[in-house]
Amino acid sequence: MEETTRSRRTGRMARRVPAAEVFDGLERATVLDRPIAVISKQVRRKLGPGKTRDFLHGVPIGHPLHPALAMVSFGCWLSAGVVDMTKTGSRAARTLILAGLGSAVPTVAAGLTDWSTLHREQQRVGLVHAMTNAAAAVCYTGSLLLRMRGRERAGRALAYAGLAAASAGGYLGGHMSYRQAAGANHAESVGHLVPLGWHDLCALKELPNGRPVRRRLGYIDLFVIRLGDDVSVLADNCSHLGGPLHQGRVAMENGEPCIVCPWHGSAFRISDGRVTHGPATSRQPAFQTRLRQDGVVQVRPAE
Repeated sequence: MEETTRSRRTGRMARRVPAAEVFDGLERATVLDRPIAVISKQVRRKLGPGKTRDFLHGVPIGHPLHPALAMVSFGCWLSAGVVDMTKTGSRAARTLILAGLGSAVPTVAAGLTDWSTLHREQQRVGLVHAMTNAAAAVCYTGSLLLRMRGRERAGRALAYAGLAAASAGGYLGGHMSYRQAAGANHAESVGHLVPLGWHDLCALKELPNGRPVRRRLGYIDLFVIRLGDDVSVLADNCSHLGGPLHQGRVAMENGEPCIVCPWHGSAFRISDGRVTHGPATSRQPAFQTRLRQDGVVQVRPAE
Protein backbone atom coordinates (compact mmCIF):
# COMPACT_ATOMS: atom_id res chain seq x y z
CA MET A 1 0.00 0.00 0.00
CA GLU A 2 2.81 2.40 0.97
CA GLU A 3 4.69 1.47 -2.22
CA THR A 4 1.62 2.25 -4.34
CA THR A 5 1.14 5.65 -2.67
CA ARG A 6 4.80 6.48 -3.20
CA SER A 7 4.66 5.51 -6.90
CA ARG A 8 1.53 7.65 -7.40
CA ARG A 9 3.25 10.63 -5.77
CA THR A 10 6.30 10.08 -7.96
CA GLY A 11 4.08 9.89 -11.04
CA ARG A 12 2.37 13.18 -10.17
CA MET A 13 5.74 14.87 -9.64
CA ALA A 14 6.99 13.54 -12.97
CA ARG A 15 3.94 14.97 -14.74
CA ARG A 16 4.52 18.45 -13.33
CA VAL A 17 6.39 20.34 -16.01
CA PRO A 18 7.67 23.82 -15.12
CA ALA A 19 6.12 26.58 -17.23
CA ALA A 20 9.58 27.66 -18.40
CA GLU A 21 10.16 24.21 -19.93
CA VAL A 22 6.85 24.43 -21.79
CA PHE A 23 7.98 27.65 -23.43
CA ASP A 24 11.41 26.20 -24.10
CA GLY A 25 9.53 23.69 -26.23
CA LEU A 26 7.63 26.52 -27.90
CA GLU A 27 10.97 28.03 -28.95
CA ARG A 28 11.65 24.82 -30.91
CA ALA A 29 8.22 24.67 -32.61
CA THR A 30 9.34 24.73 -36.22
CA VAL A 31 5.71 24.44 -37.40
CA LEU A 32 5.48 28.20 -36.76
CA ASP A 33 8.35 29.03 -39.10
CA ARG A 34 6.36 29.33 -42.34
CA PRO A 35 3.86 31.98 -41.12
CA ILE A 36 6.70 33.74 -39.29
CA ALA A 37 8.74 34.03 -42.50
CA VAL A 38 5.78 35.43 -44.46
CA ILE A 39 4.63 37.93 -41.83
CA SER A 40 8.07 39.23 -40.85
CA LYS A 41 9.04 39.70 -44.51
CA GLN A 42 5.87 41.71 -45.16
CA VAL A 43 6.43 43.87 -42.08
CA ARG A 44 10.01 44.67 -43.06
CA ARG A 45 8.96 45.39 -46.65
CA LYS A 46 6.11 47.69 -45.67
CA LEU A 47 8.14 49.67 -43.15
CA GLY A 48 11.50 49.82 -44.87
CA PRO A 49 14.38 51.83 -43.37
CA GLY A 50 13.64 55.31 -42.13
CA LYS A 51 12.38 57.49 -39.30
CA THR A 52 9.07 55.66 -38.85
CA ARG A 53 10.77 52.33 -38.26
CA ASP A 54 13.33 53.95 -35.93
CA PHE A 55 10.50 55.57 -33.95
CA LEU A 56 8.60 52.29 -33.60
CA HIS A 57 11.76 50.51 -32.46
CA GLY A 58 12.27 53.23 -29.82
CA VAL A 59 15.55 54.67 -31.09
CA PRO A 60 14.67 58.27 -30.02
CA ILE A 61 14.03 57.22 -26.39
CA GLY A 62 16.96 54.79 -26.14
CA HIS A 63 15.03 51.60 -25.40
CA PRO A 64 12.26 49.53 -27.04
CA LEU A 65 8.95 51.37 -27.29
CA HIS A 66 6.68 48.30 -27.30
CA PRO A 67 6.98 47.29 -23.60
CA ALA A 68 6.11 50.81 -22.41
CA LEU A 69 3.04 50.96 -24.65
CA ALA A 70 1.99 47.43 -23.64
CA MET A 71 1.86 48.50 -20.00
CA VAL A 72 -0.71 51.17 -20.90
CA SER A 73 -3.08 48.68 -22.53
CA PHE A 74 -2.67 46.05 -19.83
CA GLY A 75 -2.99 48.67 -17.08
CA CYS A 76 -6.28 49.92 -18.53
CA TRP A 77 -7.69 46.41 -18.83
CA LEU A 78 -6.53 45.39 -15.37
CA SER A 79 -8.13 48.52 -13.93
CA ALA A 80 -11.36 47.67 -15.75
CA GLY A 81 -11.24 44.26 -14.09
CA VAL A 82 -10.92 45.88 -10.66
CA VAL A 83 -13.86 48.19 -11.43
CA ASP A 84 -15.96 45.20 -12.55
CA MET A 85 -15.02 43.18 -9.50
CA THR A 86 -15.93 45.97 -7.09
CA LYS A 87 -18.96 47.06 -9.17
CA THR A 88 -18.03 50.71 -8.76
CA GLY A 89 -19.18 51.94 -12.15
CA SER A 90 -19.95 50.39 -15.52
CA ARG A 91 -19.17 53.65 -17.34
CA ALA A 92 -15.66 53.72 -15.87
CA ALA A 93 -15.08 50.11 -16.97
CA ARG A 94 -16.19 50.94 -20.52
CA THR A 95 -13.88 53.96 -20.62
CA LEU A 96 -10.92 51.89 -19.43
CA ILE A 97 -11.61 49.11 -21.94
CA LEU A 98 -11.88 51.63 -24.77
CA ALA A 99 -8.64 53.32 -23.70
CA GLY A 100 -6.90 49.94 -23.64
CA LEU A 101 -8.14 49.10 -27.12
CA GLY A 102 -7.04 52.50 -28.42
CA SER A 103 -3.54 52.18 -26.99
CA ALA A 104 -3.29 48.64 -28.39
CA VAL A 105 -3.00 50.02 -31.94
CA PRO A 106 0.43 51.70 -31.52
CA THR A 107 1.45 48.85 -29.21
CA VAL A 108 0.86 46.32 -31.99
CA ALA A 109 2.70 48.49 -34.52
CA ALA A 110 5.77 48.77 -32.29
CA GLY A 111 5.65 45.10 -31.33
CA LEU A 112 5.47 43.89 -34.93
CA THR A 113 8.36 46.16 -35.87
CA ASP A 114 10.56 44.71 -33.12
CA TRP A 115 9.40 41.15 -33.75
CA SER A 116 10.25 41.28 -37.44
CA THR A 117 13.97 41.69 -36.63
CA LEU A 118 14.31 39.04 -33.90
CA HIS A 119 15.92 35.64 -34.35
CA ARG A 120 13.73 32.65 -35.11
CA GLU A 121 13.43 31.21 -31.58
CA GLN A 122 12.29 34.58 -30.27
CA GLN A 123 9.87 34.98 -33.16
CA ARG A 124 8.20 31.64 -32.40
CA VAL A 125 7.35 32.72 -28.87
CA GLY A 126 6.53 36.20 -30.14
CA LEU A 127 3.96 34.85 -32.60
CA VAL A 128 2.06 33.08 -29.82
CA HIS A 129 2.45 36.21 -27.67
CA ALA A 130 0.78 38.22 -30.44
CA MET A 131 -2.01 35.65 -30.82
CA THR A 132 -2.88 35.71 -27.11
CA ASN A 133 -2.94 39.50 -27.10
CA ALA A 134 -5.10 39.50 -30.22
CA ALA A 135 -7.50 37.17 -28.41
CA ALA A 136 -7.55 39.61 -25.50
CA ALA A 137 -8.37 42.52 -27.82
CA VAL A 138 -11.21 40.50 -29.40
CA CYS A 139 -12.62 39.65 -25.97
CA TYR A 140 -12.50 43.27 -24.84
CA THR A 141 -14.09 44.48 -28.08
CA GLY A 142 -16.92 41.98 -27.55
CA SER A 143 -17.19 43.02 -23.92
CA LEU A 144 -17.56 46.66 -24.89
CA LEU A 145 -20.27 45.85 -27.44
CA LEU A 146 -22.19 43.74 -24.92
CA ARG A 147 -22.06 46.49 -22.31
CA MET A 148 -23.33 49.04 -24.82
CA ARG A 149 -26.34 46.78 -25.36
CA GLY A 150 -27.01 46.62 -21.63
CA ARG A 151 -25.68 43.09 -21.11
CA GLU A 152 -23.34 44.00 -18.27
CA ARG A 153 -22.94 40.52 -16.78
CA ALA A 154 -21.95 38.94 -20.09
CA GLY A 155 -19.68 41.90 -20.78
CA ARG A 156 -17.89 41.43 -17.46
CA ALA A 157 -17.44 37.71 -18.12
CA LEU A 158 -15.91 38.36 -21.52
CA ALA A 159 -13.65 41.04 -20.04
CA TYR A 160 -12.35 38.55 -17.46
CA ALA A 161 -11.56 36.17 -20.32
CA GLY A 162 -9.74 39.01 -22.05
CA LEU A 163 -7.75 39.74 -18.90
CA ALA A 164 -6.71 36.09 -18.69
CA ALA A 165 -5.54 36.18 -22.32
CA ALA A 166 -3.68 39.47 -21.79
CA SER A 167 -2.00 38.01 -18.68
CA ALA A 168 -0.85 35.00 -20.69
CA GLY A 169 0.46 37.36 -23.34
CA GLY A 170 2.29 39.33 -20.67
CA TYR A 171 3.90 36.15 -19.37
CA LEU A 172 5.10 35.30 -22.86
CA GLY A 173 6.42 38.83 -23.27
CA GLY A 174 8.35 38.41 -20.03
CA HIS A 175 9.74 35.10 -21.27
CA MET A 176 10.99 36.81 -24.42
CA SER A 177 12.54 39.68 -22.47
CA TYR A 178 14.10 37.85 -19.54
CA ARG A 179 14.76 34.34 -20.86
CA GLN A 180 15.45 35.12 -24.51
CA ALA A 181 16.86 38.66 -24.05
CA ALA A 182 14.67 40.19 -26.77
CA GLY A 183 15.09 43.96 -26.58
CA ALA A 184 17.96 43.70 -24.10
CA ASN A 185 21.31 45.40 -24.64
CA HIS A 186 23.73 42.69 -25.77
CA ALA A 187 26.82 44.89 -25.48
CA GLU A 188 26.38 46.89 -22.27
CA SER A 189 28.83 44.97 -20.07
CA VAL A 190 31.83 45.11 -22.41
CA GLY A 191 33.28 48.35 -21.06
CA HIS A 192 33.08 47.09 -17.47
CA LEU A 193 35.07 43.97 -18.34
CA VAL A 194 38.14 45.94 -19.45
CA PRO A 195 40.67 46.89 -16.74
CA LEU A 196 41.33 50.58 -16.20
CA GLY A 197 44.07 52.32 -18.11
CA TRP A 198 45.48 52.11 -21.64
CA HIS A 199 46.02 48.75 -23.34
CA ASP A 200 48.10 47.84 -26.40
CA LEU A 201 45.88 46.66 -29.24
CA CYS A 202 47.95 46.31 -32.42
CA ALA A 203 50.31 48.19 -34.71
CA LEU A 204 48.72 50.87 -36.89
CA LYS A 205 50.35 49.41 -40.01
CA GLU A 206 48.49 46.11 -39.42
CA LEU A 207 45.12 47.81 -39.94
CA PRO A 208 43.78 48.11 -43.50
CA ASN A 209 42.63 51.62 -44.34
CA GLY A 210 38.83 51.99 -44.57
CA ARG A 211 37.98 48.33 -43.93
CA PRO A 212 36.70 47.17 -40.52
CA VAL A 213 38.43 44.28 -38.81
CA ARG A 214 38.08 42.40 -35.54
CA ARG A 215 40.76 42.50 -32.88
CA ARG A 216 40.79 40.95 -29.43
CA LEU A 217 41.54 42.69 -26.16
CA GLY A 218 41.98 39.83 -23.75
CA TYR A 219 38.84 37.78 -24.36
CA ILE A 220 36.77 40.73 -25.68
CA ASP A 221 36.09 41.16 -29.40
CA LEU A 222 36.51 44.70 -30.72
CA PHE A 223 35.44 46.34 -33.96
CA VAL A 224 38.38 48.36 -35.29
CA ILE A 225 38.50 50.63 -38.32
CA ARG A 226 41.29 52.86 -39.56
CA LEU A 227 40.46 55.97 -41.55
CA GLY A 228 43.79 57.51 -42.47
CA ASP A 229 45.71 58.01 -39.23
CA ASP A 230 42.52 57.93 -37.12
CA VAL A 231 41.47 54.68 -35.50
CA SER A 232 37.96 54.09 -34.09
CA VAL A 233 37.13 51.17 -31.82
CA LEU A 234 33.73 49.85 -30.72
CA ALA A 235 32.54 46.63 -29.12
CA ASP A 236 32.20 44.14 -31.96
CA ASN A 237 28.99 42.42 -30.84
CA CYS A 238 25.96 44.50 -31.88
CA SER A 239 23.86 45.72 -28.97
CA HIS A 240 20.67 44.52 -30.72
CA LEU A 241 21.31 40.76 -30.94
CA GLY A 242 25.09 40.39 -30.87
CA GLY A 243 25.81 40.50 -34.61
CA PRO A 244 29.48 40.84 -35.73
CA LEU A 245 29.92 44.50 -36.65
CA HIS A 246 33.30 43.92 -38.30
CA GLN A 247 31.45 42.02 -41.05
CA GLY A 248 29.16 45.00 -41.70
CA ARG A 249 29.48 47.79 -44.24
CA VAL A 250 30.55 51.37 -43.71
CA ALA A 251 27.94 53.98 -44.71
CA MET A 252 27.68 57.74 -44.42
CA GLU A 253 24.85 59.25 -42.33
CA ASN A 254 24.63 63.05 -42.17
CA GLY A 255 28.27 63.30 -43.17
CA GLU A 256 29.41 60.87 -40.43
CA PRO A 257 30.83 57.39 -41.12
CA CYS A 258 28.68 54.65 -39.59
CA ILE A 259 28.89 50.88 -39.41
CA VAL A 260 25.80 48.88 -40.42
CA CYS A 261 25.30 45.54 -38.68
CA PRO A 262 25.14 42.66 -41.21
CA TRP A 263 22.38 40.85 -39.30
CA HIS A 264 19.50 43.31 -38.97
CA GLY A 265 20.79 46.63 -40.31
CA SER A 266 21.34 48.57 -37.10
CA ALA A 267 23.65 51.52 -37.78
CA PHE A 268 26.08 53.05 -35.30
CA ARG A 269 28.24 56.15 -35.60
CA ILE A 270 31.84 54.98 -35.73
CA SER A 271 33.22 57.87 -33.70
CA ASP A 272 31.19 57.23 -30.53
CA GLY A 273 28.82 54.27 -31.09
CA ARG A 274 25.61 56.34 -31.11
CA VAL A 275 22.62 54.66 -32.78
CA THR A 276 21.67 56.28 -36.08
CA HIS A 277 19.19 53.60 -37.22
CA GLY A 278 17.44 50.72 -35.44
CA PRO A 279 16.42 48.09 -34.62
CA ALA A 280 19.14 48.64 -31.99
CA THR A 281 18.20 51.25 -29.39
CA SER A 282 21.31 51.06 -27.18
CA ARG A 283 24.55 52.86 -27.95
CA GLN A 284 27.44 50.63 -28.96
CA PRO A 285 30.23 50.73 -26.32
CA ALA A 286 33.08 52.88 -27.65
CA PHE A 287 36.76 53.00 -26.80
CA GLN A 288 39.20 55.90 -26.77
CA THR A 289 42.33 55.41 -28.86
CA ARG A 290 45.80 56.88 -29.02
CA LEU A 291 48.94 56.14 -31.00
CA ARG A 292 52.27 55.50 -29.31
CA GLN A 293 55.43 56.89 -30.88
CA ASP A 294 56.37 53.41 -32.05
CA GLY A 295 53.11 53.11 -34.01
CA VAL A 296 51.18 50.87 -31.59
CA VAL A 297 47.48 51.65 -31.15
CA GLN A 298 46.31 51.77 -27.54
CA VAL A 299 42.72 51.70 -26.32
CA ARG A 300 40.69 52.22 -23.17
CA PRO A 301 36.93 52.33 -22.51
CA ALA A 302 35.41 55.74 -23.32
CA GLU A 303 34.46 57.72 -20.24
